[in-house]
Parts: sequence; structure tokens; C-alpha cells
Amino acid sequence: MFLPKYPDNPTPPPAHTHAPADPAPVRSSLPQFSVSSGAVAAVVVGGVVLTALLAAVAVSAISAAIAAVVLRSLLRDQRR
Repeated sequence: MFLPKYPDNPTPPPAHTHAPADPAPVRSSLPQFSVSSGAVAAVVVGGVVLTALLAAVAVSAISAAIAAVVLRSLLRDQRR
């Protein structure tokens, strides 16, 4: 019921393909631009600096959380 139906005698593919005698030139819609090595270096250095700052913030937050837990436990023991 759901099987595809193929023709009995399929038509053979053409022996040759017709190519236009004068193809139109292909135009690029994007402008040509080049990236200098200085720009690439600036992006890489900026990424390294931002990553270092993010790591510093994360380490500071973790150390502040550990200090808060230690102080809380010290104050709780003092009240008893």
C-alpha cells in the first residue's frame, strides 16, 4: 500500500548537457575586506584579559563565601 510506484521504462539521462555559450560573471554581494594581524592580536589580548578578570572575580567570590561560612561557624560556637 505504501510502496513507491516506479515507471516501467524510465527515460535515460541525456548524453550531453547544454552549457550556455557566454556565462554571466558572478558578482559578489559582500564587500571585500581584509583583517590585519594587529586586529587579531587585539581581539586575542582582549579575550585573555577578560577571561583573567572573570577568573579573579570568581576566585574572590569563592573566598568570600568560604570566609562567611567560617565566621558564621565561629560566631555560632561562641554563642553556646
